[in-house]
Amino acid sequence: MIPTLPLRARNRLAETILSALADAEARGTLEALASGAAPGDWAEPADGADASLLRLRARRAAEALRDRPVIAASTRAAVLEAAALLFDAGLGFEVHELLEPHWARADGDERETLQGLIQIAVGYQHLANGNTRGARALLDEGSARLAGRRLDDLDLEPFRTAVVASAARLPDLPPEAIPCFPRRGGGPNGASSGGHEAA
Repeated sequence: MIPTLPLRARNRLAETILSALADAEARGTLEALASGAAPGDWAEPADGADASLLRLRARRAAEALRDRPVIAASTRAAVLEAAALLFDAGLGFEVHELLEPHWARADGDERETLQGLIQIAVGYQHLANGNTRGARALLDEGSARLAGRRLDDLDLEPFRTAVVASAARLPDLPPEAIPCFPRRGGGPNGASSGGHEAA
């Protein structure tokens, strides 16, 4: 995961990233931010470290979305695929923002399962931000919510097991030990679990 920006920039960038799922102009804005050429209506953060972080997060989002068609994620399967792209790019906060409206409309097992996925994404985001205690709590709660669950035809047990194993390694968890988000047919290379380099 990549650390988040200060609140205002964090929220604005997240809005741009989520818009870029279905809007070519927003993708252009991400590409511009990634290159350091912020569009006129975008004020760069004053601090040099924040400006570098903004470019990094924008670059990772732009790279993750580059080969994805510019279409709205209209089905839950499409939303989960978009969440996987963002999670695997190190953008846990954006996964939270993407899944939260679906969680708010859900009920029963579906709501519990979406909450577990959100908690795990935010848990790893807390870890990237240096909050190990918050990370551990959310990873534990989120993985407990996923125990034995499926979402549509997506088996979440391998992901849950990998999250539990990674949480046991805190605070010394290397970025490559963060599991890939669950996908139909396994991970990005067909693997059902396993880490990736997120930094």
